[in-house]
Amino acid sequence: MNKHSSLSATGSLFERATKIYDFDAALKGRAAPAVETPVEAPVPAAEIAPEFAAPAFDEPQFRAPAWTGPTQHVDRERLAEAGYLLPGGPVTTMSEEFRLLKRDLLAQLQDDPRGNRILVCSPHSGEGKSFCAINLALSLAAEKDREILLVDADFGKPGIPDALGLVPGPGLMDALSDPAIAIEDCVLRTDIPSLSVLPAGQPSNNDTEYLSSARTDALLKRLSEGRPDRIILFDSPPLLAASAAAVLAGHAAISLLVVRADKTTESALREAAAMLKGGTQVRLLLNGVRFAAGARRFGGYYSKEGSSS
Repeated sequence: MNKHSSLSATGSLFERATKIYDFDAALKGRAAPAVETPVEAPVPAAEIAPEFAAPAFDEPQFRAPAWTGPTQHVDRERLAEAGYLLPGGPVTTMSEEFRLLKRDLLAQLQDDPRGNRILVCSPHSGEGKSFCAINLALSLAAEKDREILLVDADFGKPGIPDALGLVPGPGLMDALSDPAIAIEDCVLRTDIPSLSVLPAGQPSNNDTEYLSSARTDALLKRLSEGRPDRIILFDSPPLLAASAAAVLAGHAAISLLVVRADKTTESALREAAAMLKGGTQVRLLLNGVRFAAGARRFGGYYSKEGSSS
């Protein structure tokens, strides 16, 4: 897989990923074409270069979401230690790549009948799915006219609240299995004004069946009812490890399929892509890339060292 670890500057990350994995062939016959979704996002914290540790965007000045319950503090120190984006940090390569990614996604969400719902998935675990989902949510939360609801839908191995330093309570699966639980009461408000989190809830042996029920549609509509500016972002289980991921894709307008440049095989990508059926738009997110010499290097333009242009 060494050929995946370093890419030349020719073409976007999506274009280069398509050549490596033959993604067009994997989705042959699909109605939704693939588009560019460039991002550089190493997965394990130990592999993150120091320049990636201080991400970037301004804290949004935004009205608080219409959730009840106390506001919880997002642990910025924990985010920094794990290599995530930080509200108010300096501009870096990674923060700029996520800005490009979200611009593409926001444009594609317009007028989609499934609403503003994005599923972040991957063929296997360890390919950076949750890392990319959290960073995408943090980047989207910097938008001045959006509300972001990050849903921890990896019911077998939930980890979103812990990564953000939040205390989880009842979550999505609890509201699905118990009609007496109002899903609005499960949402955790954070001190990032436009970012809220919905925990996974208690694990269930029937998660796929619950997600396939009409109640799921009803709850998702309640989460976005009257809030056209709210984006619901799901962090799903790995597609090739849990059937719930494919069912969740049926509720999303866009499925963002994360593949790791030095790990994901072409056969795994083909199998995962085949499971994303039902009309969702499939977009490929190439993770763990190291740019070759001469490739674009965002971030320096905004630093003092790069301000002499």
